[in-house]
Amino acid sequence: MNHSTIPLSKRRGDVLIVAFFLLNLCFITYMVDFEQLVIADPLHFTYPIWPPPFMVDLVHWWGRTFDPLLMARPVWWKVTILFDAVFFGPYYAAAIYAYVRGKEWIRIPSIIHASMLFTVTTVIVFEEIYGPYRSPQLPIVLAANAPWIIFPIFITLRMWRAPHPFTLAASPRDDRSPIRSATASAETSSVP
Repeated sequence: MNHSTIPLSKRRGDVLIVAFFLLNLCFITYMVDFEQLVIADPLHFTYPIWPPPFMVDLVHWWGRTFDPLLMARPVWWKVTILFDAVFFGPYYAAAIYAYVRGKEWIRIPSIIHASMLFTVTTVIVFEEIYGPYRSPQLPIVLAANAPWIIFPIFITLRMWRAPHPFTLAASPRDDRSPIRSATASAETSSVP
């Protein structure tokens, strides 16, 4: 059976997913997270080449104001950041292409990525609530982390339920041929 790709403009949920991937690729993974890879100690450092100084200052302001875990940078945290830079970043680039173009090969990688992201974010959220670096501004930190809980659930449900998430089954070409249509019309108009 033939399948025709549904345009992205008609897949509103996928537009949101693509926006989420763009946010992660352009802002979170290679700016916010990258800062934590190149600056070991946020209290004593020199500005790196990347990310730009204003971004470093923004990350440190967020950490000092809302998120002590980000400033503490325990080893397990740095591992999650490294995963983001090495694995999730390339995934976001591939996924943006696949979702925009309607490439169904991204279905299983999306489920895998979503389950990993949900797991990592859940660990981080529980550390923010109960851990030694708990947030003094918990409602703000929980709200800031909410998309990384909600989108993985949404993506998993979207990709799990539909074996062909970006396409519709197209009717065979011969059903639209003029000869077949004329024959079908003659058959339905004949009286027995």
